[in-house]
Amino acid sequence: MTDEKPRKKVWVDGCYDLVHFGHANNFRQAREFGDYLVVGVHSDEEIAKHKRKTVLTEEERYKIVKAIKWVDEVVRDAPYVTSVELLDEYQCDFCIHGDDPTTTADGKDSYHLVKEAGRYKQVKRTAGISTTNLVNRVLETAKRDVKEGESSESQESAPRIVSKSPYTGSKFLATTKKIIQISNNTEPKEGDRIIYVDGAFDLFHVGHLDFLEAAKKEGDFLIVGLYSDEDICEDREEPIMNLMERAFNVLACRYVDDVVFGAPMKVTEELMDHFKVDLVCCGITSDEKGRYDVPKAKEKFKIIDSKNDMTTAEICKRIIRERSEHEARNVKKEERELEAMKYMNQDLQP
Repeated sequence: MTDEKPRKKVWVDGCYDLVHFGHANNFRQAREFGDYLVVGVHSDEEIAKHKRKTVLTEEERYKIVKAIKWVDEVVRDAPYVTSVELLDEYQCDFCIHGDDPTTTADGKDSYHLVKEAGRYKQVKRTAGISTTNLVNRVLETAKRDVKEGESSESQESAPRIVSKSPYTGSKFLATTKKIIQISNNTEPKEGDRIIYVDGAFDLFHVGHLDFLEAAKKEGDFLIVGLYSDEDICEDREEPIMNLMERAFNVLACRYVDDVVFGAPMKVTEELMDHFKVDLVCCGITSDEKGRYDVPKAKEKFKIIDSKNDMTTAEICKRIIRERSEHEARNVKKEERELEAMKYMNQDLQP
């Protein structure tokens, strides 16, 4: 027997700019320490003070974090330095963070207060994915476009990757264990109305989120078909994130029940029969290209207006506009992290 206080509520915090599976996996791991997860999200002003200007706005970051399925509560405008008083205010036993260093503008550990109080737990950071890495991929896109002779004006209007050697910036490795960890592992119940949507869902953003939420309201079980990397390259331009990265992002969304990897770009009768699809939905911005002829003929098709016109291209444009700032920030961030790691390693010496 132990007199240790039951650990029910736990706290994590961060910027959560360009929300990706690494963030979601951090939430999943933190949730294992308790049965209620509180996520503090820093404001734009607080992030600019300690790091740089964000790609996503405060409201976009709040909204997308709240939609990740392990999150129970979101705290707006969380301070950059986590205090014991903050944990007590939200009745959280511990603060959880990954094993990557996080420092303030003056180089201090953002979690030194909760560490000193013994109220800090560390989980493993998800290797191969980060906001910095995603920003760099988009910036490399723009650089390659310039080499191909495109003007800076055309880059901003339609940023794209022209290289046919995909994902040189990706080091994310998917495994069956990771898929099981993030999957709902559920089947539709008898009588459930099954909804099917499809797309690339690259650089998962609030436009995707609002569409998926609206689609889920059309039924009980939402299946998302994700196009393969090769099909996307043939249809438009190479995606920023590869298929597995995109799948993990979508699976982390609380509105999604299942994902089809490498779904056909045209919805077939075989697909609809196999998954017993009752309704196929697409957004108003979708370029149909005859992709939905089958569900239309079966009168099982609906266009959904989610009232959100955000696109992946718009996210890329924001990054490209702030290219110089992002590149300078990335250099400084790497320098701070290397310095922090050096001191951490010294502390571990016998």
